[in-house]
Amino acid sequence: MAEPFTSDIAAVQSIAAVPSILDVVCRTTGMGFAAVARVTEDRWIACQVLDHVNFGLPAGGELKIETTICNEIRDHRQVVAIDNVAEDATYCDHHTPRMYGLLSYISVPIVLSNDTFFGTLCAIDIAPAKVNNPQVIGTFKLFAELIAHHLEANEQLRAAKDDLVDERALSELREQFIAVLGHDLRNPMAALDAGINRLLRKGWDDNSPDMLRLMKASIVRMAGLVDNVMDLARARLGDGITLNMDLDRDLSETLDQVIGEFKTAQPDQVIETTVILPRIGLPVDHARIAQMFSNLLGNALTHGSRTDPVRIIAGISGETLWLDVINRGDAIPSERIATLFRPFHRGNDTSREGLGLGLYIASEIAKAHGGTLTVTSGPEATVFRFEMPVIG
Repeated sequence: MAEPFTSDIAAVQSIAAVPSILDVVCRTTGMGFAAVARVTEDRWIACQVLDHVNFGLPAGGELKIETTICNEIRDHRQVVAIDNVAEDATYCDHHTPRMYGLLSYISVPIVLSNDTFFGTLCAIDIAPAKVNNPQVIGTFKLFAELIAHHLEANEQLRAAKDDLVDERALSELREQFIAVLGHDLRNPMAALDAGINRLLRKGWDDNSPDMLRLMKASIVRMAGLVDNVMDLARARLGDGITLNMDLDRDLSETLDQVIGEFKTAQPDQVIETTVILPRIGLPVDHARIAQMFSNLLGNALTHGSRTDPVRIIAGISGETLWLDVINRGDAIPSERIATLFRPFHRGNDTSREGLGLGLYIASEIAKAHGGTLTVTSGPEATVFRFEMPVIG
């Protein structure tokens, strides 16, 4: 099967000149089969074929590499041209012509400008042919160079298109970032400014402690926004989110601490937990896991049903640590699930606070642990699941 080389086959077939090259090869040599082959240390795959003798090898077809002369050409990178196998001192007893019943053969290496061996331009026939001469060999070399040039040009064009797509995506991301950050910072800054103005205007009174608490909350809110932005920068522009692993702390206590914070802030919301984990020995960054879990739990409390509990279930199955955050409520539309872990994603609801980075950062923390963060959503429940490998 040629599945791993689908892109190579497509690259050759995208070169409009290749069918004409193969036709000219057959017409000028009188040979009945010509092909452009991808040749590696263990594979020989036909990328484009012209078959007038019913050799039976279509584009995408494969020969055992050890049965081909191209296997040897990959090593020495020299042209092999045989007019008549029976009269050729080097190849008269070679296994390839004997196996396939060939009398004439020519193969020229296709080598890219960086000295990478791509494959060969080759032709065969069951009858003798005049191929071992400067005119034919020169023509094959020219065609092989032309194919190599097209392969490289197409790759450069594809890379340029990818760069353009990435640049457009980055530009869009930058615009979203500026717009959303400006919007979300405006509210806590306005609250902080209002509190300061009130204290300056009225001085200290009985309401001042409450005002200071609100101002402190605004500062915490702004700090959280900045932390999320820093994590975004690390994830997208740096080497990813870094971890400080600790095997000597109890992950259950880390999760309980996050749950306690939410219960204090939202005492009317029921959070049910079933956590069965070893006390120590789990290789995780507790601060990052707490951050990921806080984002998931906050999301569940914000978007879930107000009357149904949010359930937290965690455990170990085999060598996999898993954590589920489950809430009832409206199912997430399938078209939104595909973009749920992208930065700045807040669906169609722009009234929610936050940069829309919580789930994105949670997924990056999962990746940093070598794990995954997935979501399933239906009428019964929405489940965010974190999984990571652990040593049993």
